Amino acid sequence: MSAASSLCLGLLSALCLGCIGCEAPGRPAPGPEVPRPDQVMEFAALYQQNCAGCHGDKGKSGAAISLDNAVYLAVAGETNVRQATAKGVNGTLMPPFAKSAGGTLTDQQIDSVVRGILAWSRPGVLGGSPPPYAASSKGDPTQGQKAFSEFCARCHGSDGKGAEDAPGSIVDPAYLALVSDQSLRTTIIAGRPDQGMPDWRSDISGSGSRAMTDQEITDVVAWLAAQRTGP
Repeated sequence: MSAASSLCLGLLSALCLGCIGCEAPGRPAPGPEVPRPDQVMEFAALYQQNCAGCHGDKGKSGAAISLDNAVYLAVAGETNVRQATAKGVNGTLMPPFAKSAGGTLTDQQIDSVVRGILAWSRPGVLGGSPPPYAASSKGDPTQGQKAFSEFCARCHGSDGKGAEDAPGSIVDPAYLALVSDQSLRTTIIAGRPDQGMPDWRSDISGSGSRAMTDQEITDVVAWLAAQRTGP
């Protein structure tokens, strides 16, 4: 091999060795490793990706019931919150999120979401014996209309179609088609403080005499359900 050939081979070898471990020109440096969807465990990220669209940022001011509503959390309890999160709610737009029920979240991620939601609870918020989460008797629509007139008409109108400077119709077929009887009951009990709606203890009729009874709540739900025009 000539001296010139040896020199060229040596320079080429040195150049190759110098490039080992270096990035190619123009190639971006590797960024932080992105976790797989089933590896995300932080409540804030899981809530934002799966819950905020309906229940609002940080659990309030969404289309669905506020999850930071301490009265709702106290009445529903961990079992019902977990059930709704994992398996969804039939007859509503609430889908199942657990993989075992057709959703996208692992059991560990469901645990993280439930723990995060329950962290919004406040001890002693009920201050007494609230109505049960689920109805224990059959409602009477006729009696429900009377209870609705006493406790709800001031804001929703005597026929449920709304009043001046107040929330819109709650007997609208499109609305009733999207909510279950349990959802109606839950809203009556827990209220929507983010929208100025009191819970079952607040008498908005103006008399300030008493809270709604369990049966009155059940009857009001029966009256509202009777306004549905379809399945």
